[in-house]
Order: sequence, then C-alpha cells, then structure tokens
Amino acid sequence: MTALWTSKAIAAAMGARRQGELPAEITGISIDSRTLGKSDAFFAIKGDARDGHDFVEAALKAGAGVAVVSAKQRARFSRKAPLLIVPDVLGALRKLARAARKRSEAKVIAVTGSVGKTSTKEALRLALSADGETHASVASYNNHWGVPLTLARFPESARYGVFEIGMNHAGEITPLVKMVRPHIAIVTTVAPVHLEYFGSVAKIADAKAEIFSGVVRGGFAVLNRDNDQFARLSRAAKAAGVTNIVTFGEHPKADARLVKFALHPDCSTVQADILGSEVTYKLGAPGRHLLLNSLAVLTAARLAGADLALAALALARLEPAAGRGVQKRLAMPGGAALLIDESYNANPASMRAAIALLGQLRPEGGGRRIAVLGDMLELGKKAGELHAELAKPLVEAGIDLVFCSGPAMHSLWQALPSTLKGGYAETAAALEPAVLRTVRAGDAVMVKGSLGSKMAPIVKALEQQFPRLPAEPAAHS
Repeated sequence: MTALWTSKAIAAAMGARRQGELPAEITGISIDSRTLGKSDAFFAIKGDARDGHDFVEAALKAGAGVAVVSAKQRARFSRKAPLLIVPDVLGALRKLARAARKRSEAKVIAVTGSVGKTSTKEALRLALSADGETHASVASYNNHWGVPLTLARFPESARYGVFEIGMNHAGEITPLVKMVRPHIAIVTTVAPVHLEYFGSVAKIADAKAEIFSGVVRGGFAVLNRDNDQFARLSRAAKAAGVTNIVTFGEHPKADARLVKFALHPDCSTVQADILGSEVTYKLGAPGRHLLLNSLAVLTAARLAGADLALAALALARLEPAAGRGVQKRLAMPGGAALLIDESYNANPASMRAAIALLGQLRPEGGGRRIAVLGDMLELGKKAGELHAELAKPLVEAGIDLVFCSGPAMHSLWQALPSTLKGGYAETAAALEPAVLRTVRAGDAVMVKGSLGSKMAPIVKALEQQFPRLPAEPAAHS
C-alpha cells in the first residue's frame, strides 16, 4: 500500500515527540480502533462520550503502527509503545490537516448548504474520479473533527479533493474552510434548517457564506441562482474577495442552466448548458433536488479542469447514501412493497423533495403511497407552522396515507385531510406497530424524519418482518 505519510513527516507536521519503534511509513489515519488498517496512525481524540486514550492499547494490538496521544495521558502506556506525543490530539490532527493541504497540488472543492451536501460531495467524487485520482470526505465527515481528519488523509498524489463542510451554529464554517482553502466553494442552497439557533433564513445564509472566507485567490463561488438568498450570498462572496461567481439552476441567467429533464422514480435524465457546453446525461439517483445540484457538480468539474463529458457520464452511477433515499423491495404476502429509507435526516426542504419523489412513484396493483414522518428538529418557534405546511405538498403529490410521530408532527396531523390520516403517536416506537399492520403488497412506503426523531428503527422493523428482495428497476411514470 502506498504510504500516506512517513513517520518523520507526520511527527514534524504535528511537532510531536516520538517514542518507541515507529514504522517508517504510515498508510492511513484513524480515530476509531474498530476501523484500523495495518500501519495506520490512531489518533486518541477525546469526544463528548468517549476518550480515545481508552482504546490505544486495542488499536496497537489491532495493527496500528503508532498512536497519537496527549502528553498528559502518556504515563498510561508502556515506554516501548510506538507513540507520537502531543499537547492536544485534536490540535495535532488540525496541524497535520494543514500540512496535507499545503503539500497538495490538487484542485480542491468545498461543499456546504442547508440540503444536499453529502449527495453533492458523492456526485463530485464520481464525476472527478472519471478524470483523475480524487480524495473525498467519508460519509458526512463535515464537522470540527471530520474535516481535519479528511484533510489529514489527503494523499499527495490526488488530483482532486472534495470536502463537505457543515454547521449548526454561526462561526463553525470559518475555521474549517481556512484549513481546506478550496479553489471552488459550492453552496447548494439555503433553507430553514437549524432555525432554533439562527432565528431567520438570512442569518443561516450568512453562516453558510463563511465558506467564502477560505477560498484561495482567483477561486470560484458556485451559487444556486434559483435560491431566495442568492443575492445575499453573492454579496458575501464579493465582500470576502471572491470575484468569480458562477451560478447554476433553472434561472434564465444561470451560467449552468437546466434546459430539459425527465424525473423518474429511480433516476433522472438531464439536458443542460454547462458554461456554454450542451450536455445530456443520466443521473443514477432520483429527485429534482439532486438533479439541480448535479449542475453545480458539473460546473465545479469544468472549473477544476476535468473532462466534462467523462464527468457527466459518471453521474449515471450515483446512488443514494444510506438513510437518504435508498429504495428496498420487501417480500409481502401476495407480492412486494417498496420501502424508501429517508430516516437519516429531515428539514422542510428535504422533506418536500422526498414527498415529491414518493408522489412520482406508480405503485403496482392498486398499491398506496404511504408517508411515515417524524419530527424535523431544530426549527425553533416556527416548528409547528413548518410541519403543518407539509399538508399541502402531501396532497399535491397524491400521497394516499400519512403516519406521523412526535410532538411537532402533531401540527401536520391536525392539518391533514381526514382521508390521509393513517395514524399518529408521540414517538416513533409507539407508531411502529400501526405501520407494520398497515403496509401490504403493492405499497410504496417512505420513512423520513430527523435523526433525533428515531425513525430508523421503523425501517429496520419493516425489513425484519418482511424480507428484503433483490432490486429491480422501478416503473417510470
């Protein structure tokens, strides 16, 4: 395996004191003793719930080449243990992250936004990998430890780097983007998410605009021209010194413009004008929101110097991430049902997108479109209103039956027409039996809610009661 770092280089980057017999080369970086590869460096980060120092011995037994530990904790370990000793482990990881960025000659792209960060990051990974070695965040590693970890894993040989940057409070993006220092910064959209901490969508836009503070000189801001906060974001980019502003969307003045499209239950087909080049392509994952974000992906690929045709072709292989729209066929008495797992997260924008996608499905044999919805969290004083407003898109999408769980979802339950009401409970666990009793062959069932609303166990229960079948193409509308 190609070395990611030498022990000498990693120690120098972090200003670490060396102890024991260290491997000449480090092949990977990990903060989880369960996911270690041989000759990896294990960083003993102290989290909210656990202290990585408690797992150092297990990491070394599992094959880690070296453990990075705090000087205050060093006495816990043998004098012969291969250690890199630092004042603060997370601080050392950040130093290593900056060193990785400094040595890289790759084109770097950073992605933020209220909705679509992870799917856009994954689409960029696919699109850019078609042109050259691409390094990207694992899962949703977009916070104060996820971003430096992803940077520290940045191979010097990579031609492209893609980093997801998230936040739920003002001031969180700035230190992260100043480590990443992107050539291209994408803001997918700004929507009423984390309103509890911000109070207004405009303030959310200001927090997302922090991403421009790290863009390198001569870099680009790629913005959603259709979003209500476009003008505010554009002003913020210019104020941060980013003069190259490139837009995407359906707006006639967008630089990357949607020309024609067809939405299907399992994919989309797109014709677009990407910075003056006509491109026709298939998007492997369904949803109008993904379709629009694919314009940003191809725009960034073009700006980064990648082959646009290869990038567009690669998007046919895009798949939904776990808990973000994965479709599963379940064996039922008398046939099959379709389960759409959207249990990872939810906010008003992503909820509307998921409802629209459910509405596009054409269940077989008189099956129903069933929405099982849990609370959207962190919406503050507007939570009741934002939940109740989902009644209209549910009706417009032709959803047949709606189940709701959680105190905030009670506002939607009250706003629903009586013909759509499937069941309500205070918790997802209490709602689960009613959902299991109701689903039958032919139905299409979508389960969605914020992670804290605990909708994933309903998905698991459906899969346990009704065995999963091999996937087959969905019928297009």
